[in-house]
Amino acid sequence: MARSALLNVMVQAAFKAGKSLARDFGEVQNLQVSLKGPGDYVSQADRKAEKLIRDELLKARPTYGFLGEESEEIKGTDGAHRWIVDPLDGTTNFLHGIPFFASSIALERNGEIVAAVVLNPATDELYTAEKGGGAFLNDRRLRVAARKELSDSVIACGVPHLGRGNHGKFLIELRHVMGEAAGIRRMGAASLDLAYVAAGRFDGYWERDLSAWDMAAGILLVREAGGFVSDLDGGNAMLDAGNVVCGNEYVRKALFEVLHRPVPTR
Repeated sequence: MARSALLNVMVQAAFKAGKSLARDFGEVQNLQVSLKGPGDYVSQADRKAEKLIRDELLKARPTYGFLGEESEEIKGTDGAHRWIVDPLDGTTNFLHGIPFFASSIALERNGEIVAAVVLNPATDELYTAEKGGGAFLNDRRLRVAARKELSDSVIACGVPHLGRGNHGKFLIELRHVMGEAAGIRRMGAASLDLAYVAAGRFDGYWERDLSAWDMAAGILLVREAGGFVSDLDGGNAMLDAGNVVCGNEYVRKALFEVLHRPVPTR
């Protein structure tokens, strides 16, 4: 597959961070048995990965803006372009030695995501997409799954964190989806959940209380794999609304409708 110069920059930045995270992940697994635990170490790994990505991206395009999870936003002088980065999506998984985490990098141009990279360094899976150019896992072209019925579908979701999000609302949504879907999965990294939809591994996915860096890259992956993505109001304001629902044309529509069923009376 041919990559643009910008996408090559993004891939190179992701691999630099991924190499660092893979090394730190091995150390976290050793720290699991220590009394102090790996919490502080993971925070350092997160910040270090973001600096590696930021330095690489801004060296290549110094006028672009930069929005990352671990640092203050850089506005940039370009005005039209912004990097949106989560250096370590799936921090809790990483903290517990679970190999489901990723670095996520998106390029936004005039408010639209035009390039995306999601790398899981624990599995050596690199997801890439450019607007109009398709989505890929390593060098394999991706397509969303073709299932049309929720009863045949495996749906991914996010569970609200302790002290965050509307747990009651989520439980109602979960109850509705559980009654319709073949299975539900909660994996713990939004960027990879979206990448798995793009790869046809999950048929659909929904989550609330997300940040822009959690899903910016994954949204483009799904769309370039032939999928449909919206916010939970049916619009295109996922990054501002902080929520997302996706799948192929049929599954996204069916999942959206199930999520908006009235609250059961008993």
